[in-house]
Amino acid sequence: MMKGWRYRSFAVGGVALLSGSAVLLINNGTVQALASTLPVVSQLPVEPPGTAEFTWEVLTTVAVFIAAFLPLYRPRPRRTIDTLSLAAKRVVLGLLMLTAIGYFDYTYRIPRLSLLMLTPLLLGGLPAWFVWIGQRPTGRPDRSLIVGDNPRTIEEVIRQLDLPVVGYLCPTSPFRIATDTPTEAIPDGGTTLAGVERLGGLSRIEDVLVSHNIDTVVLAFEHPDRAEFFGALDACYEHGVAAKVHPEHTDSVLISGESTDRLVDIELEPWDIQDYVMKRGFDIIFSVCGLLVLSPVIIGIAAAIKLDDGGSILYTQERTAIFGETFDVYKFRSMMPAGESATPIDDADNDRITDVGHFLRRTHLDEIPQLWSVLVGDMSVVGPRAVWTAEESLLEAETQSWRQRWFVKPGLTGLAQVNGVTSTNPTEKLRLDLQYVRQQSFRFDMKLVAQQVWMVLEDVLRTLKEKEESQ
Repeated sequence: MMKGWRYRSFAVGGVALLSGSAVLLINNGTVQALASTLPVVSQLPVEPPGTAEFTWEVLTTVAVFIAAFLPLYRPRPRRTIDTLSLAAKRVVLGLLMLTAIGYFDYTYRIPRLSLLMLTPLLLGGLPAWFVWIGQRPTGRPDRSLIVGDNPRTIEEVIRQLDLPVVGYLCPTSPFRIATDTPTEAIPDGGTTLAGVERLGGLSRIEDVLVSHNIDTVVLAFEHPDRAEFFGALDACYEHGVAAKVHPEHTDSVLISGESTDRLVDIELEPWDIQDYVMKRGFDIIFSVCGLLVLSPVIIGIAAAIKLDDGGSILYTQERTAIFGETFDVYKFRSMMPAGESATPIDDADNDRITDVGHFLRRTHLDEIPQLWSVLVGDMSVVGPRAVWTAEESLLEAETQSWRQRWFVKPGLTGLAQVNGVTSTNPTEKLRLDLQYVRQQSFRFDMKLVAQQVWMVLEDVLRTLKEKEESQ
């Protein structure tokens, strides 16, 4: 990313230029004539402004959008999708501000036709501009940060790294371990290792990524399966910073095909931006349609649970998400709340399941409330099953590389789910989940969704038929 003053100049100048040019374009007579032929737009009056009105229209629009984009003027690493999302929200805010100005002060009113035409131009132009200036080459070598848990490993990486090293992060306690080059105290109370300054503990990684304008994080963990390792990956993922790891740790993480002599790139974002937008768009459409279409079913299930034992309708449980983050998932309660155990067991051996719960679990209808988690972005429609945090530690102890599942957002269905593999068989579940992580694509997601919907319909019909025959 560009230096602070240069980035701010490009950011403010781009907003002013693009918003002013958009106003100039939409007030062109030919453009307005073409726009007025569209079905909806044709109902709006064409009001060509005079010279004074046009000047105020340009100045007001430029001033409003410069103010609306204030949070984006600070240079900081961001994922492309986050930049697009944040910039789009600021465009919407700017348009609302223009509408409000016109409502309260008619002299600065922008015609409705102009506002309508301005919307697609700025929604397309301004987010793309911020993505471009955020990824524009700086002309300087990448600035790297070393993050690790052992100074001996950090020292080895520092000596091998060709990139400029800004500093390193490491817990305080490991400095009692001897290294080939002893740590040295520096005036501000920190330490240096192989000539590189310690910038703090692992908890400071997000602050350091932003304040030091980091391009690449090199992970120098002696134990790459620890929670701090995935915390560092999560920080890199959230801020759009590249991550590299030593080749001896590649079995513990998912990697891309690109590599240097001594370091390999970690595949933090396996989706291209267009596929990511399609996947998130599908998640939103699927969850909204599902909640609306199934609303009568939701009401019926809620009544059945209440009539069955009078207990709570929903069940809440903390689950593990991408890179070890946690969220609360909601399901229809299918078991008695007492005696909950983290050890996975088959439904046939579980005496806590209620009468209604047996039906809900066999037909997967207890999963319906998870559509809300999909809608708010905690889950996706397709991905590895979100595991209960208490159960996670048991599965990690039983199955190596379990945390590799953390590289994608958990889902309602996935390759393991459609094959009927649960946590009672963690080895096979991990194999299928990692197969999905490596093969994921939007087309593959659609195939899994179709399979899961068909399976649910079959299970519902089979369960209803068996119940009818038993009566």
